[in-house]
Amino acid sequence: MTAFTFSVLYLALLFFAAGCVVRAVMYAKQPLHLRWEIYPVPHEEPSRVKHGGSYFEELNWWKGSHKSYMAGELKVMVPEMLFLKALFEFNRPMWLRSFPFHFGLYLMIGTCGLLVAAALLGIWAPALMAGGLGVALHALYMAAGIAGTAMALIGALLLLVARLTDDKLKTYTVAGDIFNLVFFIAAFGVLAAGYLTRGEGAPGPAAIVAGLLKFQTNMEMPPLMAAGLVLCGLLAAYIPCTHMSHFVGKYFTYHSVRWNDAVNMPGSSIEKKLMEYLTYKPTWSSPHVTADGKRSWAEVATTNPWQGEKK
Repeated sequence: MTAFTFSVLYLALLFFAAGCVVRAVMYAKQPLHLRWEIYPVPHEEPSRVKHGGSYFEELNWWKGSHKSYMAGELKVMVPEMLFLKALFEFNRPMWLRSFPFHFGLYLMIGTCGLLVAAALLGIWAPALMAGGLGVALHALYMAAGIAGTAMALIGALLLLVARLTDDKLKTYTVAGDIFNLVFFIAAFGVLAAGYLTRGEGAPGPAAIVAGLLKFQTNMEMPPLMAAGLVLCGLLAAYIPCTHMSHFVGKYFTYHSVRWNDAVNMPGSSIEKKLMEYLTYKPTWSSPHVTADGKRSWAEVATTNPWQGEKK
C-alpha cells in the first residue's frame, strides 16, 4: 500500500509539472491579444503611475529605451494573488467564500515546502532537527497545515453551497464546477480524517515526506491517511487539465494583455506578427463583419460592410 501511495504521488507531481508547462507553452504561443491600453501600467516609472501617465508623454519617446519597474508590478500582483484584492473590492460576498479557499491552498503549499525542508534536514542533519530548529519547523508546518486544510475545506464548502443555491451563479455553473469542488472537499476531508484518526506509532507528516523522498516502502501508513494522500495526488494531477489551471494563464493575462505597452516599431517582431495575422481568413457568424473564411483580415478591416466599398 505504501509503495502504491508513493508511486501515485510521484507520478501526480510529474503530471502536474508537465501539465503546467504545457499550459504555459500553449498560452505563450497564442496570437497577440488586443491590448487594454489602460493606464497607469504598474511597471511604469513611479512618478507617472501617480497621475496615470506613461512613457508616451516623453518627447520623441520612440527613440529611447523604456525602463520597466518590477517593484511596481509586485505591488499590484502580490495583494491580488495572496488576498484576491480585486474580488474583495468588487464582489465582497464572493470574496468571503473564495478567499479562505485560495489562501488555504497557499498555506497547504507552504506546508509542503516546510515538510520537505524538515524531512531533508532530518535526513542530512538530524542533530539540527533534534534541537530548537526542529521544534520551530514542527510548530510552523503543523500550524500552517491545520489552518490551510481547515480554510480550504470551509472555502470549498461555501463555494459549493453558493454554486448550488445562488441564482446568479447557477447561470455560470456546469457539472464540472460542482465536481471540482466535491473533489477538493473529498481529498482534503479524507486526508484530514486520516491524520486525526491515526493510531499511536503512526508516522507523522515529516516522517511520511522523508519516507517519500527515500521511497521507504516498508513504512506502515494508516489506510485512511494513504487514501487521502492518493486523492490529493490525483487532484494535483487533475488540476492542469481543467480551467483551475488559471494560475498559469493569469501571468499572461496581466503581462500580455493588461500591462503590455511595448511599442510596435517598423521591423519589430510585433509588426511581423501583425502582418501575418492580416493574412488570416477569419470566419464570423455576424453578417456585418463579412468574415466568410475567404476574405483576409486586411480585406475585412478595410471594407465598409454596408456599402461594399473600401474606406
